[in-house]
Amino acid sequence: MNLLDFFIAPAYAQAAPPAQSPLSMFAFPVILLLIMYFLMIRPQMKRAKEHRAMVEKLSVGDEVITSGGIAGVVRRVGDSFITVEIADKVEIRVQKNAVGNVLPKGSLKAD
Repeated sequence: MNLLDFFIAPAYAQAAPPAQSPLSMFAFPVILLLIMYFLMIRPQMKRAKEHRAMVEKLSVGDEVITSGGIAGVVRRVGDSFITVEIADKVEIRVQKNAVGNVLPKGSLKAD
């Protein structure tokens, strides 16, 4: 024992930790992927499916709000574009996928 042992504790070798099985090494990433699927991917796929169904059901006279925040009434429906009347004699063409919400009938007249 020397004087330095009073200030710095001597280091001793520790026993080796037990070896992990290969199954436990792969279990954590698999569980993590499952959690990500159920919390992130699956709800996003469900929302996309609902949006696709809403866009397919668009018809003339529906009141819509685009993803840009423009509210109007659908006047023409094409394959990939719709014409939305946003004011008297003011019509714009937007992609069907740009429709964010379909409003209940009469929502725009209340403003």
